[in-house]
Amino acid sequence: MKNLLTKAAVTTGLLALQASFVLGTGTVQAATENDHVTVNIGYQESAGPFLLALKKGWFTSAFAKLGAKINWYTFQSGPAFFTAIASNHLDFGGVGNTPVVVGQASNVQFKEIAVTGLGSNSEGLLVPANSPIHSMADLKGKKIAVAPGSSAYNFLYQALNKAKLQPSQVTIEQLQPNEAESAFDSHKIDAWAIWDPYLSTEVVQHKAKVLEGVADLNLKNTEFSIARTAFIQQHPKLTETYLQVLEKATAWQKAHPSQAIALYSQILNVPKSVIAHDLVDAPPVVQPVTNDIIQQQQSIANFLYSQHVITTKVDVSKVVDNTFVNATLKNNSKSK
Repeated sequence: MKNLLTKAAVTTGLLALQASFVLGTGTVQAATENDHVTVNIGYQESAGPFLLALKKGWFTSAFAKLGAKINWYTFQSGPAFFTAIASNHLDFGGVGNTPVVVGQASNVQFKEIAVTGLGSNSEGLLVPANSPIHSMADLKGKKIAVAPGSSAYNFLYQALNKAKLQPSQVTIEQLQPNEAESAFDSHKIDAWAIWDPYLSTEVVQHKAKVLEGVADLNLKNTEFSIARTAFIQQHPKLTETYLQVLEKATAWQKAHPSQAIALYSQILNVPKSVIAHDLVDAPPVVQPVTNDIIQQQQSIANFLYSQHVITTKVDVSKVVDNTFVNATLKNNSKSK
């Protein structure tokens, strides 16, 4: 199992990045000679302030005022962001708690510039509605799907550890969410470790059961805004602007919950009931990375190291940079 997560994460990320360029999942806007900089931003399509700001054009207009254009890239899961950052193809993105640990262990040069989500029920281990699996012990010998290097990967290993099950006692199928969704719905796998909105979709639409959730393990599914270190050093104003737009969208969603649900439902072609379930599970924030969160992240890093999932000990505080989010929140407070 040694090196498994890091190698899988890098491979998955490279393939996702290549797909973004070759298959067109990234919408590239060519820069003109009058532009100062083109900013590369990656995202996963899920309900939340980032998607709101993207679709309303708030990022584009805010960056245009500073003479910058944006290239957009979509990714299936967190590890792909770090492969893109490592190759200087990505400047900003949003990921969960485990990819940042794996990225740091792989010596990718990035910073966590803000916390954007504090989900306590936004991730879980699903089984189909009619499954004979009723407890973690029933998973012995079963197939479990999970995206390699994702936050769900850590969650799955934590859940198995709590249940005193060795990873070798189950079959872990490393699948990206779109692949796992198809396999789960066609009963080719027995369980699926996954996050929202996939979790909410299966629970609300298909009555899937949550065998174990992050709250059951006393875990937090923290989400981060990440940025390429060299970029934020060269472009501090653009970095602050990025977070200002996120904060604006977060405030709008909190002030207009019904409108936000309707908008996300339309954009993602997902029922409103699923979106509502998703947003309750993972309320958005824009805040600094606190000492409590650093401790939570260090626990994840220590656990992954103990399981030989990563082979390098890391000090997670080394990738935290609250400079820009503190400035953003201070400026927003002054303007109110």
